Amino acid sequence: MLELSIDESERLRKVAHALASEVRINILKLLNHSRENIVDIAEKLDLPVSTVAFNVRVLENAGIIATEVLPASRGTMKVCTRTFDDLRMSLKLTNGIYSPTNLHQIEMPVGCYTDCEIHPTCGLITESGMVQPPDEPAYFFHPSRISAQLIWFSRGYVEYKFPLFSERDVDIKSIQFSMELCSEAFLYDHNWPSDITIWINDVEIGTWTSPGDFGDRRGKLNPPWLPDSHTQYGLLKTWKVDNSGSFLDDVAISEVKLDDLRLLENKLISLRIGIKPDAEHIGGINIFGKQFGDYDQDIIMRIIY
Repeated sequence: MLELSIDESERLRKVAHALASEVRINILKLLNHSRENIVDIAEKLDLPVSTVAFNVRVLENAGIIATEVLPASRGTMKVCTRTFDDLRMSLKLTNGIYSPTNLHQIEMPVGCYTDCEIHPTCGLITESGMVQPPDEPAYFFHPSRISAQLIWFSRGYVEYKFPLFSERDVDIKSIQFSMELCSEAFLYDHNWPSDITIWINDVEIGTWTSPGDFGDRRGKLNPPWLPDSHTQYGLLKTWKVDNSGSFLDDVAISEVKLDDLRLLENKLISLRIGIKPDAEHIGGINIFGKQFGDYDQDIIMRIIY
């Protein structure tokens, strides 16, 4: 079940927008009993493939469906799966009265990591160009990394530290981290799985298997000088931990709960993004900043309290 609260207004807005379309409702009906690729959906609904692809992206961005790029007889195909059978929206505020202080949010530039372990292939791109030389892990400590808008590496991790509000007696309901990312392949490869894991305060939260490194079209925000052959965009993923467990795009992934994170023991929260050495799919990571890819955001931490 997908549960939404008015406290999470951005998420609520995305889902409401995604459902406010007859085309998208019909797509969800088709996915009621089976997975479908975009071409088959277009044929069954008698719509252009471009129209279906656009509406699938809206549903995917809202977390209502998941897509996976799989090999086909000619190239690849995008297969769609509905992620929820039930939807519950609560319009009641958790504290009964709205106050802007019940949301603590920080957007962290992707280059502002505080620690890293990097293995080639690897690199950083700023708004004006690539940090030279590429494939040199030492340059992940170059001062220009602060301006990075896209970072990638084949193995290892990056770690960020987020400041926490000063109050010690708050009742935290959930913590979320949202970011755009994908696998890392030579040029790009839509069939290149990678097991990407995040840790909060050194506690493993869960792993997402990215289906590939995406480059079939230009990213919506990419500057004109970025070559077409480069990685172009990723998928927006959200990890959440609350009092009932941990979730990826609102799908349960582990039993780690808020108490396990010891959030109020100090004034910093650490977020590590990486690939475990024993992962089944070691396919690298691309992390997008707000000026690259498809989503106008860096790494966002949200705490509802």
